[in-house]
Amino acid sequence: MSTARRRATKQAGKNEAVGRREPDTATPHRSDPATPKGGSAPRSVFLAGFAAVVLCLYVYYSSLSSPDGKWQPQALPLDLPFTVVDIPGKGKGSIAARDIKQGERILREEPLFILPSQVRVQGSPGAIVLSALASLSPHQRDAFYNLSYVNFPRHLTPNSPSYHETMALAIFETNAIGADDDGTGIFPTTARLNHGCSAAFNAVYSWRSSEGALVVHALKNIKEGEELLTTYFDTKRPRDSRREHLRTHYGFTCQCSVCSLPDGESQKSDSRLLKMAELYERFRTWRDGALTGKQAVDVAREIWALGDEEGYWSERGQLAADAAWVAAAHADLRATRSWAQLAQKWFGFELGADSTHARSMDEVIANPDSLRYRTGATRAPENVGSPDA
Repeated sequence: MSTARRRATKQAGKNEAVGRREPDTATPHRSDPATPKGGSAPRSVFLAGFAAVVLCLYVYYSSLSSPDGKWQPQALPLDLPFTVVDIPGKGKGSIAARDIKQGERILREEPLFILPSQVRVQGSPGAIVLSALASLSPHQRDAFYNLSYVNFPRHLTPNSPSYHETMALAIFETNAIGADDDGTGIFPTTARLNHGCSAAFNAVYSWRSSEGALVVHALKNIKEGEELLTTYFDTKRPRDSRREHLRTHYGFTCQCSVCSLPDGESQKSDSRLLKMAELYERFRTWRDGALTGKQAVDVAREIWALGDEEGYWSERGQLAADAAWVAAAHADLRATRSWAQLAQKWFGFELGADSTHARSMDEVIANPDSLRYRTGATRAPENVGSPDA
């Protein structure tokens, strides 16, 4: 079921190995839910405080409700390469209507609305969501209310003010996707992509602030009839930990192809994923001088090899770009170009060949020394090695 509380976050290893910030953010992973926390203090929420208008919003939404409390099914664009169907045991899911090539753009979607994150004020979170919904068309509200949700209290009286607030907030928390510095938004079509761990997910999304849209690309070749899966969080952790996280925050027990492996194979997968996470942490220590350039690039190659063995292909564009940065800092221009070419290839798969990340590699490939000037690094010259070294 499409019931993840989703927020975009940085790729594992993104920008941290070299301490820089790229212009766009790739988001194949979601962080933990951005749920307003309870407690004795008032909740901090997006936008202005609309608590005073809760009753008016309640009356407004009560007038919108259909007699049987149902909303019209969401109509999807006709040109999508997938269809949304009922999947036994999972609720709704997205199935490829034709073969989809690796790197192909699957979807471009503008948000129903975005709640900015720059300003936080005191107020009622449910009222904030209702106020955003008030500006939508009936068709757009249908798309919102057709989304799944978890952790909805059973004691609320239907059509009461608190019921409408809590329902809107539950749907938002379950389906919201981060849009980097722009805030957190609702993308109802992307929300139909179910979760897969590690090698199981085959599609990733990224927010393009300049376009005000979310784009989804095929990480792998996807066959007609195969389910499109993205990932709701960083799954480089053991199966038991992944499942517990998903049960706690998303309300289901994962049965993806990786979580369904026999115990022996699952343990091998867990070991690879834990080793990859450990190596990413080690790779980041280069910026503090704990590794030489060659040692850092050797770690990057080891991560890549484990990803090949595991079938975990996400984050490769950024990994290669970070290796190019290391190579440039050590004046290994041949390695800089080779890693930049690899980065551009994988950025193209994950984020699109027209993405800022992919295009940013053009200059580095043409003039590797340009990246050394950009790093401002004073590392000793060193032959760090190319991807295939």
